[in-house]
Amino acid sequence: MPDTQPAPARQPVTAPAGLRIGHTHLKVSDLDRALAFWRDVIGLEETGRLPGAAFLSAGGYHHHIALNVWESAGGPPPAPGTTGLFHVALLYPDRPSLARAVRAVLEADIRLDGASDHGVSEAIYLRDPDGNGVELYADRPEAAWPRHPDGSLAMFTRRLDLAGLLAEG
Repeated sequence: MPDTQPAPARQPVTAPAGLRIGHTHLKVSDLDRALAFWRDVIGLEETGRLPGAAFLSAGGYHHHIALNVWESAGGPPPAPGTTGLFHVALLYPDRPSLARAVRAVLEADIRLDGASDHGVSEAIYLRDPDGNGVELYADRPEAAWPRHPDGSLAMFTRRLDLAGLLAEG
């Protein structure tokens, strides 16, 4: 007779409050081309190299973004409709810093995929040379975040006033 006892309930796992995303490691097809984007347009500092790999950061951290061609040299970007990374998001410390970053992207003739006001943040979306999604954003002060009557966040997606943002940088 088969065992009909229910499986014991699994205890939920809770990540510690101090957990942070440390870095994102991207497979790219051309390391020099990827560096020209992440270093020269986005403004990250190159902090290290290995054969076929580079590491970049902001503010002296060992690396926020790693790039490698170990499995992907000369390869195509992932096909639409496949699983994988949707985007990596870079959080800027304030609105003027975000405005300067957006200006650098536009001056490099990089096409924007979108520009959104999410209530809690303002964001632009673009692609790196390998087709990886990139979000550049700045949070609004927490006291200004929209909330429902019960106090929960009331995030939304609306068109970003890009001209207003650029006027601040």
